[in-house]
Amino acid sequence: MTYELIAFALFAVITLASAVGVVLLQDPWHSALLLGLALISVAVHYVMLAAEFVAMMQILVYVGGVLILIAFAVMLTQVDTEEPDEEVTRA
Repeated sequence: MTYELIAFALFAVITLASAVGVVLLQDPWHSALLLGLALISVAVHYVMLAAEFVAMMQILVYVGGVLILIAFAVMLTQVDTEEPDEEVTRA
């Protein structure tokens, strides 16, 4: 087996596992992180295909832009489930 085939198989497993994790996890923050991992591993596949420009656009646009937008949306829409302290509300 060549090293290219081993690297391809490794990143294919990482891509599939993280994509399945995005769908199956219930925590949106962890799903967003796994989405970032999946998008980065897709960029590695582009590098293996000698498409470096497409890989850089994948990282800049999707990981840098879309994933940051999703992260901000998750952080701004999460509901705080803790009860406020009575001492803090009285003061």
